[in-house]
Amino acid sequence: MQITEILVRYGELSTKGKNRKFFIKKLHRNVRTHLRQFNTVKISSNRDRMHIDLNEEDADAVMAELKDVFGIQSFSPVVKVEKTLEEAKKAVVHLVKQQFTENMTFKIMTRRADHDFKYDTNEMNRLLGTEVEKAVQPVSVKMKNPDVTVRVEVRKDGIFISVDTLSGAGGLPVGTSGKGMLMLSGGIDSPVAGYLSMKRGMSIEAVHFHSPPYTSPQALKKAKDLTAKIARFGGDVTFLEVPFTEIQEEIKKVIPEAYSMTITRRMMLRLTDAIRGHRNGLAIINGESLGQVASQTLESMTAINEVTNTPVLRPLISMDKNDIIKIAQDIDTFDLAVQPYEDCCTVFAPSRPKTKPRLHKVRELEEELDIEGMMQRALDGIVDTVIGKHSDSEQSNEDAFDSLF
Repeated sequence: MQITEILVRYGELSTKGKNRKFFIKKLHRNVRTHLRQFNTVKISSNRDRMHIDLNEEDADAVMAELKDVFGIQSFSPVVKVEKTLEEAKKAVVHLVKQQFTENMTFKIMTRRADHDFKYDTNEMNRLLGTEVEKAVQPVSVKMKNPDVTVRVEVRKDGIFISVDTLSGAGGLPVGTSGKGMLMLSGGIDSPVAGYLSMKRGMSIEAVHFHSPPYTSPQALKKAKDLTAKIARFGGDVTFLEVPFTEIQEEIKKVIPEAYSMTITRRMMLRLTDAIRGHRNGLAIINGESLGQVASQTLESMTAINEVTNTPVLRPLISMDKNDIIKIAQDIDTFDLAVQPYEDCCTVFAPSRPKTKPRLHKVRELEEELDIEGMMQRALDGIVDTVIGKHSDSEQSNEDAFDSLF
């Protein structure tokens, strides 16, 4: 029997009360974006679930796209039959046989949207269950935690039956929690932070600091490829390439090595915050994990954070490296992240950075720098690129940030 529809369940969206309509509408739009290559698919939504009418499109290909859409708790391939008891019996028996294992347990769950149908839900459950017990042996009915749950929905235009339930990505639809600027390096952590932020409904733009000739074109390409990897979960991502060479050279020349890391990170945070304001972001996201490196002690984070009042979100803050690597492997960013192309943080890393920098000392040292001038020149040189999950979908243009100071 041919799969005719995919039934989508919302999960967490059911708790959103009066705002539920907003979340469902956004999920509908995101699903449509993910399925845009399937020209004949028809999507309809209501307060409890979403129906994706395949119209002869490949069910497996459609489900492969759905598994990356945040906001979907689960989904099921559905077979449609004529609205008669006999057709429903044939379909239910056929589908249960496909799932059969010896001594399997099952139950029938019927919903009746068409209340004019001859049989009510209890009668449908009993009649269909009896048919399965006669036709498929050995099986038995089990109402709690059965091996197979057969879902039957009687609608005006037919009877819809499903036996498989596949897990979705969970979380909230991307775009329901505002926009954040992701400080994206070429490492393992920041793409995972971006992924987890999108899972909580944030749309993201990636801010990447590039320091040629100290960092290579391959390092820049790696950062863009990492962006493409996480774009599959939330749609196209704007990649903002910030020239950082002058700032790092000046810090190396003027600032004592022990404090160079702290002041470098403060400059990155200042720039990211300026970009956020220009592009209407609400937060900054980074891949910091408490105590993992010198810049991620509480003392360092306090000194670095002092340059902004914008919320700085750290989705990885309580994770150890193994937790982060596991997620990176699951979302297919790990192998790319460990490629040996150094970013600007590693190229200029001091040998003995301060783990407990003194804020008054940091401020005193920064007086030797032309902070506003260097920032404006960096902002003027930004190049933005729109990156989709397929890397050949890039479009670049110069994006000048005029008169920010």
